[in-house]
Amino acid sequence: MRHRDRSEAGREVDVPAGRVRLAGRLALPGGAPVVVAFARGGCGSRSPRDRYVARVLGRAGLGTLLLDLLTEAEERDRHNVFDVRMLAGRLHATALWAGRECGLPVAFLGAGTGAAAALEAAAMPGADVLSVVSGGGRPDLASPAALAGVRTPTLLVVGSQDTRVLGLNRLAADWMRCEHRIAVVQGATQLFPEPGALATVASLAAEWFTAHLGRPTAATSRN
Repeated sequence: MRHRDRSEAGREVDVPAGRVRLAGRLALPGGAPVVVAFARGGCGSRSPRDRYVARVLGRAGLGTLLLDLLTEAEERDRHNVFDVRMLAGRLHATALWAGRECGLPVAFLGAGTGAAAALEAAAMPGADVLSVVSGGGRPDLASPAALAGVRTPTLLVVGSQDTRVLGLNRLAADWMRCEHRIAVVQGATQLFPEPGALATVASLAAEWFTAHLGRPTAATSRN
């Protein structure tokens, strides 16, 4: 029988967020210094891509929380996927819950509209958010005020062939005053389906989260 990788171990959780409870899967390797909450405008806990990235982060010693920011009923209405303010509010509630539940600070990894929600949530008061990574996300859907107000070190990862989203990420980065960087995965398109592309995204995310375990001290940018 195959032994289960410790980084894949975890437990199902229900996260209170206003009037709903969000389904998620929490995995905490021993000595994890942070919990990385995955933000996707839908049911992220079932995403094979998110599960793969979570395994990579777990092997790097980082805690992970795969999260459904929408209930199954809500996900049927596509308008909810683009309700960034609602998603951000739920992600903010998740960060507060994770801090209480785990006694650890939180980082965000966003995809699609979840990237905008992660930045909006990071700009809200009260949540101890150490860093944010957007993987092929839409940070441009966050409000300019939120983008300018983020103080959390942020990495924007985009495929070189996903030219429209790359341009939108650069526009969003122009509003940001925090430490931030755009990392371009050469030859990759949307969702990083090319061989090795998603592994590169996961590696970049693990490096960013590990490098930003302390509080941010200065605002710098590298594009």
